[in-house]
Amino acid sequence: MLDDRKLAVLRAIVEDYVSTREPVGSKTLVERHTLGVSPATVRNDMAALEEDGFIAQPHTSAGRVPTDKGYRLFVDRLTSVRSLTTPERRAISSFLDGAVDVDDVVQRSVRLLAQMTRQVAIVQYPTLTRSTVRHVELVVMSPTRLLVVLITSTGRVEQRVVELPEPMSDLVVADLRARLNTATLGERLPEAAQRVSELAVTVSPTDRRAVAVVLSALVEAFSDDRSDERVLVGGTANLARFGDDFDHSIRPLLEALEEHVVLLKLLGETNDASAVTVRIGAEVPYEELSATSVVASGYGPEGEALATLGIVGPTRMDYPGTIAAVRAVARYVGRALADE
Repeated sequence: MLDDRKLAVLRAIVEDYVSTREPVGSKTLVERHTLGVSPATVRNDMAALEEDGFIAQPHTSAGRVPTDKGYRLFVDRLTSVRSLTTPERRAISSFLDGAVDVDDVVQRSVRLLAQMTRQVAIVQYPTLTRSTVRHVELVVMSPTRLLVVLITSTGRVEQRVVELPEPMSDLVVADLRARLNTATLGERLPEAAQRVSELAVTVSPTDRRAVAVVLSALVEAFSDDRSDERVLVGGTANLARFGDDFDHSIRPLLEALEEHVVLLKLLGETNDASAVTVRIGAEVPYEELSATSVVASGYGPEGEALATLGIVGPTRMDYPGTIAAVRAVARYVGRALADE
C-alpha cells in the first residue's frame, strides 16, 4: 500500500495527464499542486511509483503517465465523486421528464449521457423478465373478442387481441380481470406467468375453455422479451477527440460498437441500481479494447436494476466526473421509469 504522500503525487499525475494529455514531470507537479514537499522528494516518490508499476515513462527524458494499475488505484482511492451542480441536475430532470414512453426514455438517456461525459454512451433497454407486473387489463371488443393488456413496472405495454371460442359475459371478464391482478400484481414476469397458468383450474368449467385462451395469450405476453439483446449507442463522434489514446487505431472500438452482444458484455450485469462499476484497460473483457475504460451502472425504479447503462472511452478520462454523470443519469432514468 502507498502512503498518503505518494497517493497525493499519483493523484496529481492522473489529474494533470487527463487534463493536458502530456506526460507529467516533477517540476510541473511542484508548480501546479500544493504537495508540501521538495522537488527532490517528489522525484523520489515518482521513482517509487514507477518501480511499483503505477506510472510509466513513455519516452526517454519525458515525464510520467499513469498506467492501468495507477488509474485503478486512483479510482479505488477516490475520496469523493464530483457533485453535479444544481443546473446540471435540473437539466437532467427536465430532459428526462419529457419522455413519453420507455423507448423515449432510453433514447433521451443515451443522448444525455453522451453530452455530459463527451464519451460513447451505451444504454441497455429494460429487460422484461426482470420487471414486475403493474397492471393487467381486459378490454371487451366484442362478445368473442378481447384485448389483453399487460403493463410492467418499466412502463412497457404489451397487447394481444384474443379470439374467444365462445362469448364471455361482462361478469366473467370482470371476475377474471380481478383474479389476474390479484395473482400477478408486483410479481416478476416469470413468476407471474406461473401464477397465471394456475388460474385456469379455479374458474367455472363452463368458462374454462374461453379463459384458457385468454390466459395463454397473457403468458405469451409475459414471455415475449424482445429487449434482452437491445442496446442503444450514442456519441460515437466523440471518439474523434481521442484518436491518439487508442493505440494508433480506434477501429476495434468502432467494430465493437456494432456488436450488441459485445456491448452487453462490456456493460456487465448488476442487480444493484446504486452501484457504479469501473473497468480499466485489461479489466475490460475484450483484449482488442484494452485501451478503453468502461463506467457502468444498473438502473431501474425503486433502486432495482432492470438494465444497465454506461460509457466507453479511453483510459485517460475524467473518472470522478464520469462516475458522477453515470450515477446521476441512472438514478434519474430509474425515477422516469417509475413515473411511466
